Amino acid sequence: MLKLFLAPTLVSFVALGAVFLWGGVGALLLAIALVVLEITLSFDNAVVNAKVLKEMSALWQRRFLTWGILISVVGTRFFLPIIIVSIVAMVSPIAITLLAFTDPVEYTRLLTGAEASIKAFGGAFLLMVSLKFFFDIGKTIHWIAVVERHLSKWGSIEAVEAALAMLLLVVLSFFSHESAVTILRSGLIGVILFIVIEGVASGLKVESKHVVRSGAVLFVYLNLLDSAFSLDGVIGAFALTTALPIIMVGLGIGAYFVRALTVFLVRAKTLDTLVYLEHGAHWAIFGLAMAMFAGLVVHVPEALTAIIGLGFIMFSYISSRKALKL
Repeated sequence: MLKLFLAPTLVSFVALGAVFLWGGVGALLLAIALVVLEITLSFDNAVVNAKVLKEMSALWQRRFLTWGILISVVGTRFFLPIIIVSIVAMVSPIAITLLAFTDPVEYTRLLTGAEASIKAFGGAFLLMVSLKFFFDIGKTIHWIAVVERHLSKWGSIEAVEAALAMLLLVVLSFFSHESAVTILRSGLIGVILFIVIEGVASGLKVESKHVVRSGAVLFVYLNLLDSAFSLDGVIGAFALTTALPIIMVGLGIGAYFVRALTVFLVRAKTLDTLVYLEHGAHWAIFGLAMAMFAGLVVHVPEALTAIIGLGFIMFSYISSRKALKL
């Protein structure tokens, strides 16, 4: 099972060695810091992804590790911020791409300027992910029972999670110093995208003749989920350094390990044994969504976001181990 981490480890040594040769000890330390940042912020992502990944065939699981890592590193952590900056700044993606390589400081300024759009979109999408889990009326296992039992009952209200997400966006539009139009437009895109992907995945989830198509849709869903999780990490990375090679290597290595961890959790059947781990992951996602929304009003340090996420995962793990002994 540990061989799953062999490829990420080898890639890490090669990539970090290249960074060291390119920029010296300082660049190497920054890249390692970004690896830690990415893994810390995305650990809950691995748990949630594992729940989806176990519904996919072995073929699509392998594609998640191969094709998926290319999409994750090149698409999500490089091109997605460029597309977002391009839309917000009303400049062509080609010009923004050239700017990213020729003037990273200016690119960082533009990316920071698009932070409100990024946080509203990512926060809304992740909020939908967490609420969808807690409002499931068929959910019979509850970790924080006093809360989760009531939330499960509210799931009988049609589209309650979408209504709450949009209500929160409206409230934020009044209190944030950012443009209300920007917050509402970006947040609604996040809500709509989740509804569309969830609807298509549910429609195709199923019978043997649709397994390939269902695998493809779930593959797309997982990469969109990864994108939403990575948005905060990308912003945090540019706060540490504007050097794209360091950012790509650091975040890329972290993403590779998170994906390997996801497959490990599936094959080890960890979620079947540690029954509350999935709950902790969704509470962590809820915390991340709230942190992104709060970032529209006040500054929220990445370290605080990471502590919240890891805290929920750790306590859900402890609760799961205790449940095994009962």
